[in-house]
Amino acid sequence: MPEPRTLKIDFEELPMGFAISPFLNPTGDASLFIEGDVYMKFNASNLLVADTNAQRMIASIEQARPVHAQLRGKRTPKNTEASTETAKHTYEALVQKATEAIKTDWMQKVVLSRPKYIELPDGFNAALAFDALCQAYPTAFVSLVYLPHLNQMWLGATPETLVSQDENGIFKTVSLAGTQAALDANGQPIALKNAQWTQKEIEEQALVSRYVIGCFKKIRVREYLEEGPKTVVAGNVMHLRTDYCVDTTEINFPQLGTVMLELLHPTSAVCGMPKAAALGFIAYNEAYNREFYSGFLGPVNVENATNLFVNLRCMKIEANVGTLYAGAGITEDSNPAREYNETELKTQTLLRILKDAGLVG
Repeated sequence: MPEPRTLKIDFEELPMGFAISPFLNPTGDASLFIEGDVYMKFNASNLLVADTNAQRMIASIEQARPVHAQLRGKRTPKNTEASTETAKHTYEALVQKATEAIKTDWMQKVVLSRPKYIELPDGFNAALAFDALCQAYPTAFVSLVYLPHLNQMWLGATPETLVSQDENGIFKTVSLAGTQAALDANGQPIALKNAQWTQKEIEEQALVSRYVIGCFKKIRVREYLEEGPKTVVAGNVMHLRTDYCVDTTEINFPQLGTVMLELLHPTSAVCGMPKAAALGFIAYNEAYNREFYSGFLGPVNVENATNLFVNLRCMKIEANVGTLYAGAGITEDSNPAREYNETELKTQTLLRILKDAGLVG
């Protein structure tokens, strides 16, 4: 199976395919691109409504089976956090360090993340996990990406659009931040009207919104629609979201999607503000490689539309180890214990579904 190409994502130049980019991509040319030899589309009733090269797809699956078996069968040492208390202490200490840096005016916000390791059972079925996420999160972008040259799979259900541009030239992006539980103590959904946001969470989301507007200003785009902020549900959590929309045909800017992708990534929602200071703090203090977590991924030029999403609520699969990721936006008002609890809540987006489906213990 050929390796994906490494390149810069350009909506106007690339054929139909799928892109996935790491969090750290400073020059923009480290994205992986998988050309779309096979494309299938299903409607809401799971009926096939369009396909290309279906027979080639079947042949590709048959050819790939031994490779997938090797990925599942190759054992690696169990790689888990020493203990929950150790992970909690480490993360809370990092949050405290970040709040102290913010108080010196070095940064306004930084997004700090951590990995959570779980041992996967022999024969873990990633396809069944993908199906379980599709059923549980019908409004999220659910993906399962196999990267044979890295011997990895990436499974995810992300709620956050980075950039999209449809066949009519309508560009969209969002600012998404602030987190609270979407379920009450009894596991029942909390009504959106009852969501109560703290000043910290409102300011955190406002920083992301100002970042998006700042990108528009850099390229002198003033004709945009802004809607929000509003409370939205994403799995087991709620966020504050503001939507932005631009008619690229009306302003004669067909390259807007490509230009905004380069300006936005990584956004304040996964990095911080100012970007350079936040990136420096993350690189020096997080002590692990995010890889494709908080990067972006999605279909490019499929039916003349591109939809790229921030790679959140995801899990890396390497042999018998699943690595879950979660982060929290840290501001001057952050409480370390609360931020740690937020990361735990976010890891449950995937983990709870996998447990309910009987795929992990």
